[in-house]
Amino acid sequence: MGDKIPSERKKASACTFFDTVQNITEAYLTKRARKKRLHKEKQAKKHIIVDWLEAFIWAASVVLLINQYFLQAYQIPSGSMIDTLQIGDHVFVNKLVYGPELLPGIGKIKSPIQPKRNDVIIFENPAYISNGPVFDIAQRIIYMLTMSLVDIDKDENGKPKAHFLIKRAVGTGGDLFINKDGEMFIKFAGETRFVSERDYNKARGWNHNISRMINPEDYPSLKAAAKAAAYSYIGVQAPEETTGKAAENSQWMRFVNDITFDATWLSVLRNAYPHDSRYASLYARRTAGWYVGEGRILPLGDNRDNSHDGRYFGAVKKSRVLGKGTFKHWPISRIGVIR
Repeated sequence: MGDKIPSERKKASACTFFDTVQNITEAYLTKRARKKRLHKEKQAKKHIIVDWLEAFIWAASVVLLINQYFLQAYQIPSGSMIDTLQIGDHVFVNKLVYGPELLPGIGKIKSPIQPKRNDVIIFENPAYISNGPVFDIAQRIIYMLTMSLVDIDKDENGKPKAHFLIKRAVGTGGDLFINKDGEMFIKFAGETRFVSERDYNKARGWNHNISRMINPEDYPSLKAAAKAAAYSYIGVQAPEETTGKAAENSQWMRFVNDITFDATWLSVLRNAYPHDSRYASLYARRTAGWYVGEGRILPLGDNRDNSHDGRYFGAVKKSRVLGKGTFKHWPISRIGVIR
């Protein structure tokens, strides 16, 4: 008799425990079902425009998050990177690799990975004139939301401003570059001689094409055209031999941004006005070469005769590099990895 009482008490306790569990489970399931029902009723009462607007805001937030911190879409506006990138190519830029900005144009998250030689990088144009932080943020948000299809930042002619540039990282800290008739030569830190950029790239298996619009045999005519233009600028009759070599001056005037053209043009002005330090200074900048300081990158376009790049505005800080060109996604015929 005494043995049966504890046994019955155990059974009663077990029943009480399972009853409690059952009650809690039922209460939870009932509450969840009620919550779902109320949500459905609320959705049914919601206006279709409000419903659509909420869906759009959610999708836009996801697009902005991806574009700002991970992968951003850009459209190539010029031919400065031909043949690697063509005008109108739509590309994705990896923004995570070098550390993304906290907000568009504000702050930057540090990354252990730094831009290195031969990377195709995107950075803010040093010559860009901002319309103010509010406009910049709005422009970049619209640009990201439309996957690079809409750019409200336009110049007086209605063309998109070059807010960002995409070039190849050719020089790193300690490098010294010189230009010889459009070809670049590098002297690395600690070295005593210059090496051809093309030979250096070939030795490392970097097969991207460095495009040229001027043939080596055309440089005498280009230099003659530069001299003729300089004599005309100062109002002096050009020597006959100069005008003879540059009989088709107009053919070469489109290369007025060529380093060799600039240097030749400035050499005439420097000699004509020896007391004007401006021409001597500009001539030195065109002939002395480009030194890349520590923590900087010298960006150059693959299309060397049609690229406004580090040869004009100098090396840029690595901290100003926003991302790495990764993939071409449009047009279909151009789909592929950026190398």
